[in-house]
Amino acid sequence: MVNPWLAMASGPDPAERSRAVRRAHEAFLTQGTVGPGVRPVVAASWRRSADALVSPEAMAPIDLVDAELAAYRAEHPLARVMPLFRELLGDIADDGAHLLAVCDEQGRMLWIEGHSGVRRRAERMNFVAGARWGERHAGTNAPGTCLTIDHAVQIFATEHYNRRVQPWTCAAAPLHDPHTGRLLGAVDITGGDHLATPHSLALVQATARAAEAQLAGAAPYPTGSRVALTALGRDEALLVADGERIRLSRRHSEIMVLLAGHPDGLTGERLALELYGEWADQRSPVTLRAELSRLRRLAGPLLASRPYRLCAPLTVDVTAVAEELAAGNLHTALRAYRGPLLPLSDAPGVCRMRRNLEDRLRRAVLSRRDPELLRRWVEAPWGEDDLEVREALLAALPAYAPDRTALVRHTERLRAAYGLGDARPGRHPAADPGHAHASRAATSVQRSRH
Repeated sequence: MVNPWLAMASGPDPAERSRAVRRAHEAFLTQGTVGPGVRPVVAASWRRSADALVSPEAMAPIDLVDAELAAYRAEHPLARVMPLFRELLGDIADDGAHLLAVCDEQGRMLWIEGHSGVRRRAERMNFVAGARWGERHAGTNAPGTCLTIDHAVQIFATEHYNRRVQPWTCAAAPLHDPHTGRLLGAVDITGGDHLATPHSLALVQATARAAEAQLAGAAPYPTGSRVALTALGRDEALLVADGERIRLSRRHSEIMVLLAGHPDGLTGERLALELYGEWADQRSPVTLRAELSRLRRLAGPLLASRPYRLCAPLTVDVTAVAEELAAGNLHTALRAYRGPLLPLSDAPGVCRMRRNLEDRLRRAVLSRRDPELLRRWVEAPWGEDDLEVREALLAALPAYAPDRTALVRHTERLRAAYGLGDARPGRHPAADPGHAHASRAATSVQRSRH
């Protein structure tokens, strides 16, 4: 069976393969169709790149430089495993033909190491620390694509969406926090066509596994807690206790989130109200007790009763985001925010917690007026149709920003969809009288639908 993540099976001529894919790439750019010789994983990435209005000639934007980059790298979890990356991939980084690269979960390059001559060549396409190489900014490439699909992948030469990157071949694997399952970033090796072999893909996969194993041996949180609950951006929460990963049902996820949000505990009656709302009186207490009994078999001594409460220290991603937000660490809070809390839950208590956290984070992002924060919000699935934040980003960006045209087009489409009409020529829509109120109202409608 052909491995879909490998760029080429053994045997084909790399030069001929590169020419064939280049013809398919040009046909896609001009006609929008993908030929039969293109791997499905690459074809899907090309389509995502086109939908994001990525230019096939654009340079990846640089977000962080100098002291800001150094500070960001120092606090990133992957800083702890950089010595391991250098130990396992150091020979590759020093051989004069390859680069070792590590990026965060947004595709922002944190470290790029290798022979100075190879690094200088890579700098011509902005393959540098601090640059954004997620698919939405740089098109199809191994680090950005592996983060999008959450799977190790090779991208060979002309499979890259951006023509500037097509002289290179790369293999990358995603890395996760072993305690919470949260995506942390990716490790990548980049070089010439000779990287399009099973060996290079297996190498980055093994390196990623070794790094995750090393991270698992460290205390995941300052408190040293070994129990963590991850519920942001997930329909079913993940409970990690002493290295064991337990995927909870939706109802058990709601109960755990509610108890984590009420450390003093909840009576059976109050827990039923938080779970069932106006239907609580029609639900038999036996139903709730049965759910709690099943949850206790999964969570063991973590769950106590009279009142129902958690009786061991528990690290919850919702709490972590709220604490970072309260401390004014907005960049850290937004990086830890993986999406709305249990987005499919209609339990009143969970809905209230979800709205409160999202509203606090969103207001903080709007008030800071930081282009990076605003951009990260609108590039996330939960914020891509947030008209007010998108217009705040346009107002904060310089006129020469490379992706400003795409942002304006998306904003105009949103305004039309919300029935707000077009902005007057030469004037930013946020300057129109009454616009801010209308924009907030339209965004509220969109978020309520979500």
